[in-house]
Amino acid sequence: MKRAAEAFCRSPSAWAQLVLLLLALLLPFLVGAYWIHVGALLWYYAILASSWTLLAGFAGQFSFAHLAFAALGGYASALIVLHLGMGYLSVSIVIGILLAMGVGALIGVMVLRLSGPYLALFTLAISEVFRMILIAEEQVTRGSLGLQVPRFFSGDSDLPYYYLGLGLLLASLLIMGFLLHTRTGLFLRAIREDEGATQASGVNTTRYKILVFVITSGIAAMAGIYYAHFVGILTPNMLILPEMGIVIAMAVIGGIESLPGAVVGAAVVYLLSESLREYGELRFVLLGLALILVQRFARNGLFSLVTRMKRPARTALRAAQPGVAVRNATREGLDS
Repeated sequence: MKRAAEAFCRSPSAWAQLVLLLLALLLPFLVGAYWIHVGALLWYYAILASSWTLLAGFAGQFSFAHLAFAALGGYASALIVLHLGMGYLSVSIVIGILLAMGVGALIGVMVLRLSGPYLALFTLAISEVFRMILIAEEQVTRGSLGLQVPRFFSGDSDLPYYYLGLGLLLASLLIMGFLLHTRTGLFLRAIREDEGATQASGVNTTRYKILVFVITSGIAAMAGIYYAHFVGILTPNMLILPEMGIVIAMAVIGGIESLPGAVVGAAVVYLLSESLREYGELRFVLLGLALILVQRFARNGLFSLVTRMKRPARTALRAAQPGVAVRNATREGLDS
């Protein structure tokens, strides 16, 4: 316990995360109802951005189907509640998450033997096919008209949704952080750096790629369920490519190799987008400019500027080698 406390005191990252958490908890008491609503929506994007960071930044799997799983979870939960009543809300949430994880496993088995642009194109096609199904099945999903969804809480206040979204974000970060501190996390980093070398070291890379794909699919579905029952309406537009581009931009601007960084990126991009809404489509040009500047001057994201720590170059280089990560896990007596 003492060592953990000392490590926390010496970690700029830990202090930065604590300050941001306190700010998030106190923010509703400092702003008006509009910004509370914006904050509640921000948590939806933060969950998506951080889970996509786990998939792409740590496991090296660049997927465009992330929002499809969010929509799948949201539509599944909404349809169950609409047909069976709010008494089945908890059941609908569980089914929505499990359904997304099951579909994610199925897609993973078919797709994750691919890599690079092939994986990106395949997942893009999956997302577009799902969007067209939602539009075509008007009798079930109401197509482009939108599906009306019962909200979690009664009343006009968005404060309960703000803290619910924040709680879901913290839970997802804890789950993903725990995963990254296990043998699986070591293998995911090794796969990202050099999948061939990792596989040659005796690691079943396909198994771990499917595992992280399933976990992130479930987290995205959870975010979609929260969004559906908060906003109160679902449309196929939540799957359009620009929406996925925004999620990717959030992850990259915050730090694609940092879960807290993805949350920071989500906050920066979404709050900047809301602040520039009066400029119409020009705000997307400004967001693109911000992305270019971050990639030029802070390639590891904005969060790295706050939490940058001095590490010996030799240690950092050695830790980045996939073979070392695999051997470290093996030395701990962990069987791959």
